[in-house]
Amino acid sequence: MEFQLEPYIRSIPDFPKPGIVFRDVTTLLKDPSAMTEAVRRLAAPYREKGIEKVVCIESRGFILGAALAVELHAGFIPVRKAGKLPGAVHREEYSLEYGTDVVEMHQDALRRGEKVLLHDDLLATGGTMSAAIRLVERSGGVIEGISFLIELDFLNGRPRLAPYTPISLIHYAAE
Repeated sequence: MEFQLEPYIRSIPDFPKPGIVFRDVTTLLKDPSAMTEAVRRLAAPYREKGIEKVVCIESRGFILGAALAVELHAGFIPVRKAGKLPGAVHREEYSLEYGTDVVEMHQDALRRGEKVLLHDDLLATGGTMSAAIRLVERSGGVIEGISFLIELDFLNGRPRLAPYTPISLIHYAAE
C-alpha cells in the first residue's frame, strides 16, 4: 500500500479570512517519514532530466524546494517578494484577486541554458508561479518541470502555466 500524504495536511477553516480553508503543510513537515516521502515523490520525475537549479518561491516553497535541490544534486535559487534580495534583480509583477504584487530573482542566478525545476508548496490561481516562469525565461533558464506539493484544482491555476504541465502530489477538488 502506498504511503498517503493527504492525512498529513491540516485544513484550517476561515484562515486567513472567513470562507478560506488554509492547507497547512507544517503538519507534513514535522513528520520525518511524510516529509521524506514528499521530497522523494517530487524529485522522482526529474531524476534523469539533468536539473541544474531548483527555483523556489518564498516562503513555504523554500522548505521542500531546498530539500529537492539537495535530492537532485542541484543549486537552489530563491524567488522573493520585492526588496528582499541584495543584488541586481529581475522583477515581475503579477495580478492578485485585488491588486498586484511583485516577485524578484537575482539577475545572475541562472546561466543561459541551465535546466530548471520550479517549485512551490501550493498551486492556487497560478499568478505567482506564472511570474516565476517569466523570471526564469527572461534569465535564459530552460524549464524542465514545475512541481507543487498541493494543488487546489477548483481555482483553475493550471491553465495559466501553459505550455508547462505541473506535477502536484495532493489535489483538492473543492474548498
